[in-house]
Amino acid sequence: MKVAYISHPSSLDHEMGDYHPECPERSAAIADRLLLRGTLDFLQALDAPAASDEQIVRAHSARYLAELRAAAPASGFHQVDPDTAMNPHTLTAALHAAGAGVLAVEKVVRGEVGRAFCNVRPPGHHAERDQAMGFCFLNNVAIAVRHALDVLGLDRVAVIDFDVHHGNGTEDILAGDERVLMVSSFQSGLYPFNGEIAKGTNMCNVPLPPYSGGGALREAVQERWIPALLAFDPQLIVVSAGFDAHREDDMSQMGWTDEDYEWLARRIVGIAEACCEGRMVSMLEGGYAIPALARCVDTHVRILAGLD
Repeated sequence: MKVAYISHPSSLDHEMGDYHPECPERSAAIADRLLLRGTLDFLQALDAPAASDEQIVRAHSARYLAELRAAAPASGFHQVDPDTAMNPHTLTAALHAAGAGVLAVEKVVRGEVGRAFCNVRPPGHHAERDQAMGFCFLNNVAIAVRHALDVLGLDRVAVIDFDVHHGNGTEDILAGDERVLMVSSFQSGLYPFNGEIAKGTNMCNVPLPPYSGGGALREAVQERWIPALLAFDPQLIVVSAGFDAHREDDMSQMGWTDEDYEWLARRIVGIAEACCEGRMVSMLEGGYAIPALARCVDTHVRILAGLD
């Protein structure tokens, strides 16, 4: 399986201050692991372009995009919320992160590659139509999904979000769009403190209790995700790939293991093969225990590429 690996140097320039968990080392550690393991030798490495305004406003309002540009500081930091800040390079990084998703769906839908993984930051799934929050500025997955639907002509796209935090931004943008099915699992009662009640009939939200472990994840996938996805029969799957439910990650209390993430990757690939000729795009979201993040992403990508 030919897999694109999409990144951009600007991902390493965006940072939100000393000791912030969403740091440039996340992307660097992933790239290093893929290189040292030889995984990159089997991937088509591509630079992410910057997303255009036209691409962005399919998911965000033009007013919000203008406000984001106006907030970009010439030096220092602009604090968006207590946990989220912009430095002078943030907007550039966010534009290229969103552009990575657009390029990925174009490559996959046109058959130039079978799958794609985007190692970009800032992440995106908390960014709502009119609001940056939770380390996120532009909703990379929602922008990619709308591009696949509105420009590339697909009729049905599924979103799978396995970040430990609910993808409230993706839900905010895509709820009610019957061309989309979003399935997700996340830790109940954790930031952003919502998701237990879905905003639309096209949302399959499965909150999981703290400390429920990989068993609860596997049950959710087998009993909730897979039936919904098979019934929807997507033409493309776009994944919000967050690795912060790992037992080494102090962002959560889920206790997932490397083996759980490997199992999950195999199930997602299996769904893609059953529904849409294997076509899928995976985009990095969370994951802050850097050694665990690098290991799990490497395994995830190797399974996408059919190497493991």
